[in-house]
Amino acid sequence: MDSTISQKHPKGLYVLFFAEMWERFSYYGMRAILLMYLIDQVSGGLGLSVATGSAIYGLYTASVYLLSLPGGWIADNVLGQKKSIFYGGIVIMLGHIILAIPAGESLFYCGLAVVALGTGLLKPNISSIVGELYPEGGARRDAAFSIFYIGINLGSFLGMMLVGYLGQKINWHLGFGAAAVGMLLGLLVFKFAGDIHLKGLGAPPVKKPRTAEETEGDRKGKIMGWGLIALLVIFLSVLQISGTINVTTAQGLAQAMGIIIVSVALVYFFYILLAGGLTTTEKKRVGVLIIFFFTAALFWSGFEQAGTSLQIFAERHTFRTLGSFEFPSSWFQNFNPVFIVTLAPVVASLWIFLAQKNINPSIPVKFAIGLFLLAAGFLVMKFGAQQAVTGVLVSPMFLASTYLLHTLGELCISPVGLSTFTKLAPRRYVSQLMGIWFVAASLGNLMSGLFAGNFDEENVAQMPFLFNQVFLLSGGFGLLLLVFYKPIKKWIGGIE
Repeated sequence: MDSTISQKHPKGLYVLFFAEMWERFSYYGMRAILLMYLIDQVSGGLGLSVATGSAIYGLYTASVYLLSLPGGWIADNVLGQKKSIFYGGIVIMLGHIILAIPAGESLFYCGLAVVALGTGLLKPNISSIVGELYPEGGARRDAAFSIFYIGINLGSFLGMMLVGYLGQKINWHLGFGAAAVGMLLGLLVFKFAGDIHLKGLGAPPVKKPRTAEETEGDRKGKIMGWGLIALLVIFLSVLQISGTINVTTAQGLAQAMGIIIVSVALVYFFYILLAGGLTTTEKKRVGVLIIFFFTAALFWSGFEQAGTSLQIFAERHTFRTLGSFEFPSSWFQNFNPVFIVTLAPVVASLWIFLAQKNINPSIPVKFAIGLFLLAAGFLVMKFGAQQAVTGVLVSPMFLASTYLLHTLGELCISPVGLSTFTKLAPRRYVSQLMGIWFVAASLGNLMSGLFAGNFDEENVAQMPFLFNQVFLLSGGFGLLLLVFYKPIKKWIGGIE
């Protein structure tokens, strides 16, 4: 299999594959134990309430992806993608080292902030270079992103197994320290192999002489940009003064950040539509990206329950003993990467096969299928929760089935979405719009954290209702995409 693949794809794809694998080892390994550490009251954790811990978890994971937007801008305008990836990896490693130091709550939050900053610089730019390897686009690029996605999930599997065990069974901070080692390995792979196989890609931007007309356009664009930022600041100030948002608590800050994320995304989209110098065709494609942005945010708000409500369900309501060994609840999250590594090559081959037969589903249809699969997973969890509220530990098959359905949904949305954003984004905004793609994940993670705040010990009876809400919302939005897929496909303009 490997020799067949290597004939079809450049070696640079595998450099990025292994670099991203180790970066995801560090991120998902730490994420697997983060909420449990925040709410742990007996084994050296911070001992926070579920509502507060979930809000902090959501704020952190949202920040990781939100910072992809300035990370993309820095790459496009200052460092280039390759340097941004390398420097971002160094910052991530330093953040995990800080988390490994058991020196109190303030230093721990500082470590989380450092990891978020580094990931924001690295994450959008490594995907952009994958896109650069395939300038011709087409199903081959989609297949490449699916292969790249295997690296992401292989790293997350190894991270959750090792970091999850070290953190939950031995010492929380030892787990956080193991994540730093993973990031170091990723840096070594990217630095030494990347210098050989990624030459000429992700280079710093070259400043070209500007005509008087282009200079005037830049000036008007800056004026409009600063005007939109001023309106955003005024809008948020009014919300704070009126009491609509409250940043004095973790939950209030998370709710405020949700408004901020949506506002920032809309301001950015309006900016490039009105002052980005786009053609009519480019504007239509950006309009499609706006639709996919909110679709992805909804999908991730359900999918990322893996680290919040589903993690709590695994810890408190699921049978997880093999013989005399009780395995860590974080290991349940490994269903996802196992299914990804198993199924991603199959799905990638399926898209190519269907394209050859001229029956490959359009991009909005793939997104709709992803939402339907997400909804089906939460329908399964509704039935599991109905058993759990009786006080019994339920079969792990409920979570296994949910993760299988969610993984299939992820394969319909995430690698396809990554590829779509690199194809539809105007060339000069490609890294910034890759950042916007990850901002959608930011919003989804934040919503996931706020949703999980309802899963406290006094609210067990509400679990079936809460899971049913996600089922209805995601299924309903998927139906809307199916209804309107033809005009969306027309705006894409033949790019598939």
